[in-house]
Amino acid sequence: MEEYIEALKGLLLEYTPSVITAIIILIVGLFLIGIVIKSSKKIMANRGVDVTLQKFLGNLGSWILKILLFITVISQLGIATTSFAAIIAAAGLAIGLALQGSLANFAGGVLIMIFKPIKIGDFIEAQGQTGTVKEIEIFTTKLNTTDNKEVIIPNGSLSNGNIVNYSTEATRRVDFNFGVGYDSDIKKTKNILFGILNSHPLVLKEPAIAVNLSELGDSSINFFTRGWVKKEDYWTVKFEVMEQVKEALDAAGIEIPYPHRVNINKNE
Repeated sequence: MEEYIEALKGLLLEYTPSVITAIIILIVGLFLIGIVIKSSKKIMANRGVDVTLQKFLGNLGSWILKILLFITVISQLGIATTSFAAIIAAAGLAIGLALQGSLANFAGGVLIMIFKPIKIGDFIEAQGQTGTVKEIEIFTTKLNTTDNKEVIIPNGSLSNGNIVNYSTEATRRVDFNFGVGYDSDIKKTKNILFGILNSHPLVLKEPAIAVNLSELGDSSINFFTRGWVKKEDYWTVKFEVMEQVKEALDAAGIEIPYPHRVNINKNE
């Protein structure tokens, strides 16, 4: 027992300084990495670098510096970095196969940074999700939905799929389909629809407003109506025009057809 205790003391005396030094290097290294990343983001911001690219490069730099710090720490513990590198090289194929999804997501993130189909603040539709781009990280992109839920999409899927970006253009077209009864006056209906869009303060005069009879349906005459607005006014105009059209058609005595349900009491 005394021999084991002496051996343990010897090991403690031999390795304690290395362990303490490694811990100090780890703590100081993480602190310095935080300062470097924060400073680099500040420099990029001052030079007008895009916010999306700032965050992506910041995340990438953080990962690289932490890997270098890890190698430094294990070297201080007496583990030969050459042996460590040989182990990584030998396991490279297995790691690559296991992480192929992550590597694809990393490559997708790089492609997004290069081609810039989206940026932070854009309102997009992708992979069945719709929301505002909150952050583009190394492996994933985060969206905030209109009801304030966070959606995380892998960059590999995002870069390889269809993306609808509603924020790219300054204006958007608002489309409406209104149906009225077959007894309705076509010209009167068109004048009402045109007047509502033309008088709305958020509807642009150019491109021109359009009101066209688009279909003779089974139970209604359908009008395709469209106007152009600034992208930030899209939903305001959409909701307000629909409400105003309903009120105006009712006031003019123009019927908006809808299915009628008749309850038949068999006892009567």
